[in-house]
Amino acid sequence: MMAQTAKITHRLSDTVARQLEQRILEGALKSGDRLPAERELALELGVSRPCLREAIQKLASRGLLYSRQGGGTYIADELTDSLAAPWAQMLQAHPALGDDLLEFRAVLQAQTAEWAATRAMSADLSRLDDALKEAVAAIASLSAEAVATADRDFHQALADAAHNAFSAHMMTVVQRLLQKEILFNLGELISMPVASRMLIDQWTAIVNAVRQTDAAAARQAATTHAGFFRETFNQAQRAQARRETAERRLAASIS
Repeated sequence: MMAQTAKITHRLSDTVARQLEQRILEGALKSGDRLPAERELALELGVSRPCLREAIQKLASRGLLYSRQGGGTYIADELTDSLAAPWAQMLQAHPALGDDLLEFRAVLQAQTAEWAATRAMSADLSRLDDALKEAVAAIASLSAEAVATADRDFHQALADAAHNAFSAHMMTVVQRLLQKEILFNLGELISMPVASRMLIDQWTAIVNAVRQTDAAAARQAATTHAGFFRETFNQAQRAQARRETAERRLAASIS
């Protein structure tokens, strides 16, 4: 009898593990999130606490969950770290790869926008609206860090609205790899009122196209935005290089 009970518990824990794994894949549980309290989560899933513990142990053994000192179980970065870490090293060693990454980001943004236009649910639209408001407020604050965070949240909300697990997680990876470049470029752009207005208009166009379920318009709006970012980033890099050259010449002439 005890063996049969253990077998049933084992099967239930497999089911619970798959349910939690699905939430991670969907982005409902994101890296760094803390799982709800054991009692609360067991009640929500309709299982016993020992069954829940076994499911958590299964996911922890695969690197998807981890326990933090002081209590609590958290979502690990396994799905993104395993991809981002080696590419971060490659980008550092080979800076020219950065333009390839921007090119890939443009393709990813265009496709996720197109999918979002035909797949987004009301909750996705609400999240996009909130992300757009956050972006507008961040630009008004003139804080490059705030705008970079808002840009990340906006594009992640768009990728999640596409309801494709791979594209959503790839967007997380790409945004992480481009973190410094995004911060640098947006810092340059928000110093120019015209560029700031263009950013807001581009984000708004994407949201409007998704809300109107116009896939072609959503793709075009995302492509325009990505092209604007890539071009202004390249211009900002060239300007920075010229400034550094001028400063070196000045320092040499003084010495």
